[in-house]
Amino acid sequence: MAEASKTNVRLEIAHVLFIDIVGYSARPTDEQRDLVDQLNQAVRSSDEFSRAAAAGRLKKIPTGDGMALIFQDSPEQPIECAVEISRVLKRHPDLPVRMGVHSGPVSAVTDVNGRVNAAGVGINVAQRLMDCGDAGHILLSKRVTEDLQQNGRWRPHLHDLGEVEVKHGERVHVFNFHDGDAGKSEPPAKFSQAKRDDRATRGSAPDKATSQVRRFSICVLPFANMSGDAEQEYFSDGISEDISTDLSNISALHVVSRNTAFTFKGKPVDVRQVASQLNVSHVLEGSVRKAAGRVRITAQLIDGSNDSHVWAQRFDRDLHDIFAIQDEISHAIVDALKVRLLPEEKKAIEQHGTENVDAYNLFLMARQTYATSLEGDARRLDAIIRMCRRAVEIDPNYADAWALIALAEMALRASVGRKGGDAGLAAAERALALNPELAEAHAVKARILAEENRFDEADHEIDIALRLDPESYQVNRSAGLLRFRQKQIEEAAIYWEKSATLEESDIGSVGMLVTIYSVLGQHDAVQRAARMSLERCEKILARDSSNGAALDQSSVALAVLGERERAKERMERALLVGPDNITTRYNFVCTLANYLKDRDAALEMLRPAFEQMGAGLIHHAKIDPDLDLIRDDPRFKEMLAAAEERVSPETLPAAHTATASHGKDES
Repeated sequence: MAEASKTNVRLEIAHVLFIDIVGYSARPTDEQRDLVDQLNQAVRSSDEFSRAAAAGRLKKIPTGDGMALIFQDSPEQPIECAVEISRVLKRHPDLPVRMGVHSGPVSAVTDVNGRVNAAGVGINVAQRLMDCGDAGHILLSKRVTEDLQQNGRWRPHLHDLGEVEVKHGERVHVFNFHDGDAGKSEPPAKFSQAKRDDRATRGSAPDKATSQVRRFSICVLPFANMSGDAEQEYFSDGISEDISTDLSNISALHVVSRNTAFTFKGKPVDVRQVASQLNVSHVLEGSVRKAAGRVRITAQLIDGSNDSHVWAQRFDRDLHDIFAIQDEISHAIVDALKVRLLPEEKKAIEQHGTENVDAYNLFLMARQTYATSLEGDARRLDAIIRMCRRAVEIDPNYADAWALIALAEMALRASVGRKGGDAGLAAAERALALNPELAEAHAVKARILAEENRFDEADHEIDIALRLDPESYQVNRSAGLLRFRQKQIEEAAIYWEKSATLEESDIGSVGMLVTIYSVLGQHDAVQRAARMSLERCEKILARDSSNGAALDQSSVALAVLGERERAKERMERALLVGPDNITTRYNFVCTLANYLKDRDAALEMLRPAFEQMGAGLIHHAKIDPDLDLIRDDPRFKEMLAAAEERVSPETLPAAHTATASHGKDES
């Protein structure tokens, strides 16, 4: 009998998408029928579903309130199908659907009607993953996530939720897929409840297994500057950011991104409201006072469910103790939450880019300046480079400062066409020699290599950067531009969508999305991106009416939205603010050519830009679909040929080919 069973049951690895309608059983019978019909239509609208079905490589198992779709070729098929279905369902808010994806063993069985069906662990796990979600969620198993992480297209949108208990006491490691257009960003209620249950029992000593899977979520609010000097804001912001970075090294903690946390800066904060809005279990807040070589830091960790203090402490020390204070805060939070700190995590927390307070202070000033700088502000970019150069004079082994030099050098060359040497590349390589794990340095190097058309090397560097820090704003922006210049448009869109989400003041990524969606023929998405760009620009202009980058990008958005006269007025203002800004001129060429359809004006605007732009932006112009209207014009061809001759290796010293340009991406 045992031998016969082996020959009759054949297990195959399949890729399963399990779908159901949330709250189905509570609906009247006639509504149930309508909901199933709507779901079937949404599923049949998926191109991935249609392709697999036509090839005979798809099994469809109805489950009453949903279905299991079993794909046979690739783990990308069910997630591709889920994304397509999710986007369709955005137009049907009255149809609440959740989905689960898993790759695992499936066997053929014969059902009561004599039809061949399927069963097995692969289907069971997909269903249990789905059961963990709420309406809108696309949840994945760890196994299928590890496969998808090999493709940069999916990697930015796979969010680790940790382990949770499911049916029969089993535990599954769950990942949440969302990309802003498909899936749901908020963690499922089941995980929030698990955190609450965990907090309720944390007074008892946890066993080893429990401590390894326990997860908390924390928002580190920007610490208040109590120094009485607004110019010290960089220091309090820097402390907040570095504590957040330290905590994010702990696997048992999920830390809200710096850019999300900083949206609360300068606002009266209700901790419970913040915890609810961000779906976090705890909030860390505090203040910093720095004066006369002393620093006073207060910090308190607050339980988001009841507004109670879990831990609070005040540190009053010499400024040179700042690194020790940061370590003590991180360790105090770990102890308060009874989280088990792994040896490598302890090492990561206690490792600082420098031990020199003066170098650290300069770097914090430079980092803050970079974060608040926009394209074309050569004065501020020069200041960043000077501050970081001074920091590395004090501590030549300060990798973070070297990486920031590389970023600023690249931005400077992009915006004002400054030439001379390969300072950006040299700084990036110096940073990586000191710290090979620095994601931003790999990203900068990838950008510079791409300018030299060394795309295989650039791919290698950006893949490393994405693996090291898939949540990095700079890394995602670099990946987006690289993929765009490689004509991998859909993948470029994913990274720019991610960077626009990570930084709410980012207008360059949203501007690139206008072009991307236009190429993909997604008219509604083009309009949505243009409105988002205009909204962000207006916020900047309300604070600084002469901000060149905001004038630049808002003119593009206005042109896309059909407001021609306002667009031209913004162009004129932007050119008065920054007449020599190459990026601004290039963006206006794209606007005039693609959206205002003014060929002569576009070519007139382009000539002085072509006379200054570097090799990277010239390459960008060669492939940019926004220039299709003028691409075959003899004047364009003449200018392009002259520009390529000007930057060719034969006419420039080799070092000049290492300059970097951003195209329309506002760095």
